[in-house]
Amino acid sequence: MRTLIANGIVVTAEGSSGADVLVDGEQIALIGRDLAATGVTADESIDARGKYLIPGAIDVHTHMELPFGGTFAKDTFETGTRAAAFGGTTTIVDFAVQSRGKSLREGLDAWHAKAEGNAVADYGFHMIMSDVNDETLAEMDTLVAEGVPDFKLFTAYPGVFFSDDGAIFRALQQTAKNGGLIMMHAENGLAIDIVAAQFADSGKTDPYYHGVVRYPIFEGEATNRVIRLAEAAGVPVYIVHLSARDALNEVRAARDRGAMTFAETCPQYLFLSLDDMGHGFEGAKFVCSPPLRPKDHQEELWSGLRKDDLQVVSTDHCPFDFHGQKDLGKDDFRKVPNGLPGVEDRVDLLHDGGVVAGRLTRERWVEVLSTAPARMFGLYPRKGAIAVGSDADLVVYDPGRKHTISAKTHHMNVDYSCYEGRAVQGGSDVVLSRGSVIVRDGEFTGRKGHGQFLKRGLSPALRQS
Repeated sequence: MRTLIANGIVVTAEGSSGADVLVDGEQIALIGRDLAATGVTADESIDARGKYLIPGAIDVHTHMELPFGGTFAKDTFETGTRAAAFGGTTTIVDFAVQSRGKSLREGLDAWHAKAEGNAVADYGFHMIMSDVNDETLAEMDTLVAEGVPDFKLFTAYPGVFFSDDGAIFRALQQTAKNGGLIMMHAENGLAIDIVAAQFADSGKTDPYYHGVVRYPIFEGEATNRVIRLAEAAGVPVYIVHLSARDALNEVRAARDRGAMTFAETCPQYLFLSLDDMGHGFEGAKFVCSPPLRPKDHQEELWSGLRKDDLQVVSTDHCPFDFHGQKDLGKDDFRKVPNGLPGVEDRVDLLHDGGVVAGRLTRERWVEVLSTAPARMFGLYPRKGAIAVGSDADLVVYDPGRKHTISAKTHHMNVDYSCYEGRAVQGGSDVVLSRGSVIVRDGEFTGRKGHGQFLKRGLSPALRQS
Protein backbone atom coordinates (compact mmCIF):
# COMPACT_ATOMS: atom_id res chain seq x y z
CA MET A 1 0.00 0.00 0.00
CA ARG A 2 1.39 3.35 -1.10
CA THR A 3 -0.05 6.57 0.31
CA LEU A 4 0.86 10.05 -0.87
CA ILE A 5 0.31 12.89 1.59
CA ALA A 6 0.50 16.05 -0.50
CA ASN A 7 0.53 19.83 -0.10
CA GLY A 8 1.14 19.92 3.64
CA ILE A 9 3.62 21.82 5.77
CA VAL A 10 6.04 19.26 7.19
CA VAL A 11 6.88 20.31 10.76
CA THR A 12 9.77 18.63 12.54
CA ALA A 13 12.01 19.57 15.45
CA GLU A 14 14.55 20.83 12.91
CA GLY A 15 12.27 23.09 10.88
CA SER A 16 9.21 23.49 8.68
CA SER A 17 8.76 23.40 4.92
CA GLY A 18 6.18 22.60 2.29
CA ALA A 19 6.60 19.03 1.09
CA ASP A 20 4.87 15.83 0.04
CA VAL A 21 5.51 12.52 1.80
CA LEU A 22 5.18 9.12 0.14
CA VAL A 23 4.46 6.15 2.39
CA ASP A 24 5.23 2.68 1.08
CA GLY A 25 4.05 -0.10 3.34
CA GLU A 26 4.95 0.78 6.92
CA GLN A 27 7.70 3.29 6.22
CA ILE A 28 8.34 6.69 4.69
CA ALA A 29 9.74 6.13 1.20
CA LEU A 30 10.16 9.60 -0.28
CA ILE A 31 9.95 13.28 0.70
CA GLY A 32 9.86 16.09 -1.83
CA ARG A 33 7.87 18.77 -3.58
CA ASP A 34 5.13 18.06 -6.11
CA LEU A 35 5.83 14.33 -6.08
CA ALA A 36 2.80 13.52 -8.23
CA ALA A 37 4.10 15.84 -10.94
CA THR A 38 7.36 13.87 -11.02
CA GLY A 39 5.50 10.64 -11.79
CA VAL A 40 5.12 9.26 -8.27
CA THR A 41 1.99 7.10 -8.00
CA ALA A 42 0.10 5.88 -4.95
CA ASP A 43 -2.91 3.79 -4.02
CA GLU A 44 -4.32 6.63 -1.96
CA SER A 45 -3.72 10.37 -1.82
CA ILE A 46 -4.38 12.56 1.20
CA ASP A 47 -4.59 16.30 0.62
CA ALA A 48 -2.94 18.11 3.55
CA ARG A 49 -3.30 21.59 2.08
CA GLY A 50 -3.35 24.18 4.87
CA LYS A 51 -2.41 21.52 7.42
CA TYR A 52 0.72 20.48 9.27
CA LEU A 53 2.24 17.07 8.73
CA ILE A 54 3.97 16.07 11.96
CA PRO A 55 5.57 12.88 13.28
CA GLY A 56 3.19 10.88 15.45
CA ALA A 57 3.40 12.03 19.06
CA ILE A 58 5.04 9.78 21.64
CA ASP A 59 3.81 9.61 25.23
CA VAL A 60 6.54 8.03 27.34
CA HIS A 61 4.59 8.09 30.60
CA THR A 62 1.28 6.20 30.74
CA HIS A 63 -0.33 3.80 33.19
CA MET A 64 -2.85 1.53 31.50
CA GLU A 65 -4.66 -0.86 33.87
CA LEU A 66 -2.44 0.23 36.77
CA PRO A 67 -3.46 -1.16 40.18
CA PHE A 68 -3.64 1.64 42.75
CA GLY A 69 -5.36 2.00 46.10
CA GLY A 70 -7.60 -1.05 45.74
CA THR A 71 -8.71 -0.39 42.18
CA PHE A 72 -7.34 -0.22 38.63
CA ALA A 73 -6.83 2.57 36.10
CA LYS A 74 -9.81 2.43 33.75
CA ASP A 75 -8.10 2.51 30.36
CA THR A 76 -6.94 -0.79 28.91
CA PHE A 77 -4.27 -1.00 26.25
CA GLU A 78 -7.06 -1.09 23.68
CA THR A 79 -9.07 1.88 24.94
CA GLY A 80 -6.00 3.85 25.99
CA THR A 81 -4.10 3.56 22.72
CA ARG A 82 -7.26 4.26 20.74
CA ALA A 83 -7.86 7.45 22.72
CA ALA A 84 -4.20 8.36 22.26
CA ALA A 85 -4.56 7.94 18.50
CA PHE A 86 -7.53 10.30 18.37
CA GLY A 87 -5.27 12.86 20.00
CA GLY A 88 -2.40 12.35 17.55
CA THR A 89 -0.29 10.07 19.74
CA THR A 90 0.90 6.97 17.89
CA THR A 91 3.30 5.48 20.46
CA ILE A 92 3.10 5.05 24.22
CA VAL A 93 5.64 3.73 26.70
CA ASP A 94 3.79 2.28 29.68
CA PHE A 95 5.06 1.19 33.08
CA ALA A 96 5.12 -2.50 33.93
CA VAL A 97 5.02 -3.03 37.69
CA GLN A 98 7.11 -5.31 39.86
CA SER A 99 5.02 -6.23 42.89
CA ARG A 100 6.87 -6.34 46.19
CA GLY A 101 8.46 -9.73 46.74
CA LYS A 102 8.06 -10.70 43.09
CA SER A 103 10.57 -10.64 40.24
CA LEU A 104 10.88 -8.03 37.53
CA ARG A 105 10.17 -10.81 35.03
CA GLU A 106 6.77 -11.56 36.55
CA GLY A 107 5.78 -7.91 36.33
CA LEU A 108 6.98 -7.50 32.76
CA ASP A 109 5.27 -10.70 31.61
CA ALA A 110 2.00 -9.51 33.16
CA TRP A 111 2.17 -6.25 31.19
CA HIS A 112 3.03 -8.03 27.96
CA ALA A 113 -0.12 -10.10 28.50
CA LYS A 114 -2.22 -6.96 29.00
CA ALA A 115 -0.98 -5.29 25.82
CA GLU A 116 -0.30 -8.02 23.27
CA GLY A 117 -3.11 -8.35 20.75
CA ASN A 118 -5.01 -5.42 22.27
CA ALA A 119 -3.12 -2.20 21.53
CA VAL A 120 -4.18 -0.29 18.43
CA ALA A 121 -0.90 1.66 18.28
CA ASP A 122 2.70 0.79 19.10
CA TYR A 123 3.91 0.53 22.67
CA GLY A 124 6.96 -0.10 24.80
CA PHE A 125 7.59 -0.61 28.49
CA HIS A 126 9.53 0.88 31.36
CA MET A 127 9.87 -1.19 34.54
CA ILE A 128 8.76 -0.03 37.98
CA MET A 129 11.08 -1.50 40.63
CA SER A 130 9.52 -2.03 44.04
CA ASP A 131 12.37 -4.15 45.44
CA VAL A 132 16.05 -3.48 44.82
CA ASN A 133 18.11 -6.53 45.75
CA ASP A 134 20.81 -8.74 44.25
CA GLU A 135 18.31 -10.70 42.17
CA THR A 136 16.46 -7.70 40.73
CA LEU A 137 19.70 -5.86 40.00
CA ALA A 138 20.80 -8.83 37.90
CA GLU A 139 17.40 -8.89 36.19
CA MET A 140 17.90 -5.28 35.11
CA ASP A 141 20.66 -6.42 32.76
CA THR A 142 18.34 -8.98 31.16
CA LEU A 143 15.56 -6.46 30.64
CA VAL A 144 17.93 -3.94 29.05
CA ALA A 145 18.90 -6.64 26.53
CA GLU A 146 15.20 -7.27 25.84
CA GLY A 147 14.48 -3.66 24.95
CA VAL A 148 13.19 -2.48 28.32
CA PRO A 149 16.11 -0.26 29.37
CA ASP A 150 14.42 2.10 31.86
CA PHE A 151 13.59 1.57 35.52
CA LYS A 152 11.37 3.76 37.65
CA LEU A 153 12.01 4.16 41.37
CA PHE A 154 10.20 6.25 43.98
CA THR A 155 11.14 8.41 46.90
CA ALA A 156 7.37 8.56 47.53
CA TYR A 157 4.69 6.05 48.64
CA PRO A 158 6.32 4.42 51.70
CA GLY A 159 5.25 0.81 52.07
CA VAL A 160 4.27 0.51 48.41
CA PHE A 161 6.89 1.71 45.92
CA PHE A 162 9.30 3.64 48.17
CA SER A 163 13.05 3.00 47.85
CA ASP A 164 15.60 4.40 50.28
CA ASP A 165 18.74 6.20 49.16
CA GLY A 166 20.87 3.07 49.33
CA ALA A 167 18.52 1.14 47.05
CA ILE A 168 18.35 4.03 44.60
CA PHE A 169 22.12 4.33 44.53
CA ARG A 170 22.57 0.61 43.88
CA ALA A 171 20.15 0.78 40.97
CA LEU A 172 21.94 3.83 39.58
CA GLN A 173 25.25 1.99 39.82
CA GLN A 174 23.76 -0.93 37.90
CA THR A 175 22.85 1.37 35.01
CA ALA A 176 26.50 2.40 34.83
CA LYS A 177 27.17 -1.23 33.88
CA ASN A 178 24.22 -1.98 31.60
CA GLY A 179 23.57 1.41 29.99
CA GLY A 180 20.02 1.69 31.25
CA LEU A 181 18.27 4.69 32.77
CA ILE A 182 16.76 5.33 36.19
CA MET A 183 13.54 7.37 36.14
CA MET A 184 12.65 8.95 39.47
CA HIS A 185 9.40 9.96 41.10
CA ALA A 186 10.99 12.57 43.35
CA GLU A 187 8.97 13.65 46.39
CA ASN A 188 9.92 13.13 50.04
CA GLY A 189 7.25 10.54 50.80
CA LEU A 190 8.26 10.01 54.43
CA ALA A 191 7.84 13.69 55.26
CA ILE A 192 4.65 13.96 53.20
CA ASP A 193 3.03 11.14 55.15
CA ILE A 194 3.74 12.94 58.43
CA VAL A 195 2.13 16.18 57.23
CA ALA A 196 -0.80 14.33 55.65
CA ALA A 197 -1.53 12.50 58.91
CA GLN A 198 -1.40 15.78 60.85
CA PHE A 199 -3.90 17.41 58.49
CA ALA A 200 -6.24 14.40 58.53
CA ASP A 201 -6.11 14.20 62.33
CA SER A 202 -7.19 17.85 62.50
CA GLY A 203 -10.21 17.15 60.29
CA LYS A 204 -8.80 18.53 57.06
CA THR A 205 -9.78 15.62 54.80
CA ASP A 206 -11.03 17.26 51.56
CA PRO A 207 -9.12 16.48 48.36
CA TYR A 208 -7.77 20.03 48.37
CA TYR A 209 -5.42 19.09 51.19
CA HIS A 210 -3.76 16.43 49.03
CA GLY A 211 -2.33 19.38 47.14
CA VAL A 212 -1.39 21.27 50.28
CA VAL A 213 0.47 18.59 52.24
CA ARG A 214 2.80 17.60 49.41
CA TYR A 215 4.88 20.77 49.78
CA PRO A 216 6.80 21.95 46.70
CA ILE A 217 9.94 21.94 48.85
CA PHE A 218 9.48 18.19 49.36
CA GLU A 219 9.68 17.76 45.58
CA GLY A 220 12.67 20.07 45.34
CA GLU A 221 14.56 18.28 48.12
CA ALA A 222 13.98 14.82 46.68
CA THR A 223 14.89 16.00 43.18
CA ASN A 224 18.20 17.40 44.40
CA ARG A 225 18.89 14.22 46.36
CA VAL A 226 18.39 11.81 43.48
CA ILE A 227 20.35 14.06 41.10
CA ARG A 228 23.28 14.05 43.52
CA LEU A 229 23.09 10.28 43.84
CA ALA A 230 23.17 9.98 40.04
CA GLU A 231 26.17 12.30 39.88
CA ALA A 232 27.94 10.15 42.45
CA ALA A 233 27.20 7.06 40.35
CA GLY A 234 28.29 8.87 37.17
CA VAL A 235 25.06 8.15 35.28
CA PRO A 236 22.08 10.03 33.85
CA VAL A 237 18.80 10.37 35.74
CA TYR A 238 15.37 11.32 34.41
CA ILE A 239 12.88 13.12 36.69
CA VAL A 240 9.30 12.17 35.85
CA HIS A 241 6.25 14.47 36.08
CA LEU A 242 8.11 17.51 37.45
CA SER A 243 5.50 19.90 38.83
CA ALA A 244 7.15 22.52 41.01
CA ARG A 245 9.47 25.48 40.61
CA ASP A 246 11.54 24.08 43.47
CA ALA A 247 12.31 20.91 41.53
CA LEU A 248 12.89 22.76 38.26
CA ASN A 249 15.50 24.95 39.92
CA GLU A 250 17.38 21.83 41.06
CA VAL A 251 17.30 20.46 37.51
CA ARG A 252 18.53 23.78 36.13
CA ALA A 253 21.38 23.92 38.62
CA ALA A 254 22.38 20.35 37.83
CA ARG A 255 22.38 20.91 34.07
CA ASP A 256 24.32 24.15 34.49
CA ARG A 257 27.10 22.27 36.27
CA GLY A 258 27.14 19.61 33.53
CA ALA A 259 25.16 16.84 35.22
CA MET A 260 23.36 14.33 33.00
CA THR A 261 19.96 15.36 34.34
CA PHE A 262 16.77 15.23 32.30
CA ALA A 263 13.14 15.89 33.16
CA GLU A 264 9.59 15.91 31.89
CA THR A 265 6.52 17.83 32.91
CA CYS A 266 2.86 17.12 32.17
CA PRO A 267 -0.08 19.13 30.78
CA GLN A 268 -1.83 19.19 34.15
CA TYR A 269 1.01 21.20 35.65
CA LEU A 270 0.95 23.65 32.75
CA PHE A 271 -2.82 24.18 32.59
CA LEU A 272 -4.32 23.25 35.98
CA SER A 273 -3.54 24.49 39.47
CA LEU A 274 -4.22 23.99 43.15
CA ASP A 275 -7.29 26.20 42.73
CA ASP A 276 -8.97 23.42 40.73
CA MET A 277 -8.83 21.19 43.80
CA GLY A 278 -10.65 23.67 46.02
CA HIS A 279 -14.28 22.76 45.26
CA GLY A 280 -15.19 20.22 47.89
CA PHE A 281 -15.07 16.60 46.82
CA GLU A 282 -15.11 17.67 43.16
CA GLY A 283 -11.45 18.36 43.79
CA ALA A 284 -10.86 14.58 43.79
CA LYS A 285 -10.99 14.74 39.99
CA PHE A 286 -7.65 16.54 40.15
CA VAL A 287 -5.82 14.36 42.69
CA CYS A 288 -2.48 13.21 41.31
CA SER A 289 1.07 13.02 42.60
CA PRO A 290 2.98 15.25 42.56
CA PRO A 291 -0.09 17.44 43.07
CA LEU A 292 -1.26 20.46 41.16
CA ARG A 293 0.65 23.55 42.26
CA PRO A 294 -0.26 27.21 42.75
CA LYS A 295 -0.62 29.03 39.43
CA ASP A 296 2.63 30.92 39.81
CA HIS A 297 4.57 27.71 39.11
CA GLN A 298 3.12 27.42 35.60
CA GLU A 299 5.08 30.09 33.78
CA GLU A 300 8.31 28.75 35.27
CA LEU A 301 7.53 25.37 33.72
CA TRP A 302 6.80 26.98 30.35
CA SER A 303 10.13 28.78 30.60
CA GLY A 304 11.79 25.46 31.38
CA LEU A 305 10.32 24.00 28.21
CA ARG A 306 11.50 26.91 26.08
CA LYS A 307 15.02 26.77 27.47
CA ASP A 308 15.34 22.95 27.40
CA ASP A 309 15.60 22.63 31.16
CA LEU A 310 12.60 20.35 30.60
CA GLN A 311 12.95 18.12 27.56
CA VAL A 312 9.64 16.24 27.33
CA VAL A 313 5.93 16.68 27.96
CA SER A 314 4.25 13.38 28.86
CA THR A 315 0.87 12.79 30.49
CA ASP A 316 1.23 10.37 33.42
CA HIS A 317 -2.14 9.19 32.07
CA CYS A 318 -3.75 7.16 34.88
CA PRO A 319 -7.56 7.53 34.75
CA PHE A 320 -9.98 6.67 37.53
CA ASP A 321 -13.73 7.30 37.36
CA PHE A 322 -15.00 10.05 39.62
CA HIS A 323 -17.98 7.86 40.52
CA GLY A 324 -16.96 4.50 41.91
CA GLN A 325 -13.20 5.03 42.11
CA LYS A 326 -12.18 8.54 43.15
CA ASP A 327 -14.92 8.41 45.78
CA LEU A 328 -12.99 5.73 47.65
CA GLY A 329 -11.47 8.78 49.32
CA LYS A 330 -14.69 10.66 50.07
CA ASP A 331 -13.81 10.80 53.78
CA ASP A 332 -10.02 11.01 53.52
CA PHE A 333 -7.94 12.58 50.74
CA ARG A 334 -5.23 9.98 51.38
CA LYS A 335 -7.52 7.29 49.96
CA VAL A 336 -8.35 9.01 46.65
CA PRO A 337 -6.73 7.03 43.80
CA ASN A 338 -3.93 9.20 42.41
CA GLY A 339 -4.08 9.87 38.69
CA LEU A 340 -5.61 11.91 35.89
CA PRO A 341 -6.78 11.21 32.33
CA GLY A 342 -4.91 13.06 29.59
CA VAL A 343 -3.44 10.86 26.85
CA GLU A 344 -5.95 12.15 24.30
CA ASP A 345 -5.59 15.86 25.11
CA ARG A 346 -1.82 16.45 25.29
CA VAL A 347 -1.09 17.37 21.66
CA ASP A 348 -3.99 19.82 21.34
CA LEU A 349 -3.40 21.43 24.73
CA LEU A 350 0.25 22.03 23.93
CA HIS A 351 -0.60 23.39 20.50
CA ASP A 352 -3.21 25.78 21.88
CA GLY A 353 -1.43 26.85 25.05
CA GLY A 354 2.04 26.64 23.55
CA VAL A 355 2.09 27.43 19.83
CA VAL A 356 -1.10 29.50 19.50
CA ALA A 357 -0.35 31.37 22.74
CA GLY A 358 3.18 32.17 21.58
CA ARG A 359 4.98 30.24 24.31
CA LEU A 360 6.49 27.61 21.99
CA THR A 361 7.42 27.48 18.33
CA ARG A 362 5.69 24.77 16.35
CA GLU A 363 9.07 23.08 15.96
CA ARG A 364 9.59 22.99 19.73
CA TRP A 365 6.03 21.67 20.09
CA VAL A 366 6.94 18.71 17.89
CA GLU A 367 10.23 18.27 19.70
CA VAL A 368 8.83 17.98 23.24
CA LEU A 369 5.93 15.76 22.14
CA SER A 370 7.69 13.44 19.71
CA THR A 371 11.31 13.88 18.72
CA ALA A 372 12.89 14.36 22.16
CA PRO A 373 11.01 11.38 23.65
CA ALA A 374 12.14 9.25 20.69
CA ARG A 375 15.76 10.32 21.06
CA MET A 376 15.85 9.86 24.82
CA PHE A 377 14.08 6.53 24.97
CA GLY A 378 15.74 4.55 22.21
CA LEU A 379 13.16 5.00 19.46
CA TYR A 380 14.84 7.51 17.13
CA PRO A 381 14.90 7.63 14.11
CA ARG A 382 12.37 4.82 13.78
CA LYS A 383 9.91 7.08 15.61
CA GLY A 384 9.80 10.82 16.17
CA ALA A 385 11.03 11.75 12.69
CA ILE A 386 9.77 12.42 9.21
CA ALA A 387 12.62 10.87 7.26
CA VAL A 388 13.08 8.23 4.60
CA GLY A 389 13.16 4.85 6.33
CA SER A 390 11.35 6.01 9.46
CA ASP A 391 8.08 4.38 10.47
CA ALA A 392 5.15 6.11 8.81
CA ASP A 393 3.67 7.34 12.08
CA LEU A 394 2.25 10.59 10.76
CA VAL A 395 -0.42 13.09 11.73
CA VAL A 396 -2.18 15.49 9.39
CA TYR A 397 -2.84 18.26 11.88
CA ASP A 398 -5.23 21.19 11.39
CA PRO A 399 -3.74 24.15 13.30
CA GLY A 400 -6.90 26.20 12.87
CA ARG A 401 -9.58 23.76 13.96
CA LYS A 402 -11.34 24.77 17.15
CA HIS A 403 -13.09 22.37 19.48
CA THR A 404 -14.04 21.98 23.12
CA ILE A 405 -12.64 19.27 25.36
CA SER A 406 -15.34 17.27 27.12
CA ALA A 407 -16.00 13.87 28.65
CA LYS A 408 -19.03 13.71 26.36
CA THR A 409 -16.82 13.51 23.29
CA HIS A 410 -13.47 12.11 24.44
CA HIS A 411 -12.50 8.49 23.84
CA MET A 412 -10.73 7.78 27.13
CA ASN A 413 -12.58 5.23 29.26
CA VAL A 414 -13.27 7.56 32.17
CA ASP A 415 -16.33 9.49 33.27
CA TYR A 416 -14.88 12.99 33.49
CA SER A 417 -12.36 15.33 31.89
CA CYS A 418 -9.87 17.46 33.78
CA TYR A 419 -10.26 20.06 31.04
CA GLU A 420 -14.06 19.99 30.75
CA GLY A 421 -15.29 22.91 28.66
CA ARG A 422 -11.85 24.16 27.67
CA ALA A 423 -11.79 25.48 24.10
CA VAL A 424 -8.62 24.65 22.18
CA GLN A 425 -7.32 25.41 18.72
CA GLY A 426 -5.79 22.57 16.73
CA GLY A 427 -6.74 18.98 16.05
CA SER A 428 -5.64 15.77 14.35
CA ASP A 429 -7.50 15.09 11.10
CA VAL A 430 -5.73 11.96 9.86
CA VAL A 431 -3.50 9.70 11.96
CA LEU A 432 -1.30 6.98 10.49
CA SER A 433 0.42 4.24 12.47
CA ARG A 434 3.12 2.42 10.51
CA GLY A 435 1.47 3.46 7.28
CA SER A 436 -2.10 2.48 8.20
CA VAL A 437 -4.74 5.16 8.70
CA ILE A 438 -6.15 4.53 12.18
CA VAL A 439 -8.10 7.78 12.64
CA ARG A 440 -9.71 9.82 9.86
CA ASP A 441 -11.92 12.87 10.39
CA GLY A 442 -13.01 11.84 13.86
CA GLU A 443 -13.65 8.19 13.04
CA PHE A 444 -11.57 5.25 14.22
CA THR A 445 -10.38 3.18 11.26
CA GLY A 446 -7.71 1.09 12.97
CA ARG A 447 -7.96 -2.30 14.60
CA LYS A 448 -7.29 -3.95 17.91
CA GLY A 449 -3.95 -5.72 17.82
CA HIS A 450 -2.33 -3.48 15.18
CA GLY A 451 0.01 -2.07 17.83
CA GLN A 452 3.36 -3.80 18.21
CA PHE A 453 5.78 -4.04 21.12
CA LEU A 454 8.81 -1.82 20.55
CA LYS A 455 12.12 -3.25 21.62
CA ARG A 456 14.04 -0.11 22.49
CA GLY A 457 17.76 0.39 22.37
CA LEU A 458 20.07 2.47 24.53
CA SER A 459 20.08 6.17 23.80
CA PRO A 460 23.30 8.12 23.30
CA ALA A 461 21.26 11.30 23.85
CA LEU A 462 21.12 10.49 27.56
CA ARG A 463 24.90 10.63 27.84
CA GLN A 464 24.97 14.13 26.34
CA SER A 465 24.06 17.08 28.53
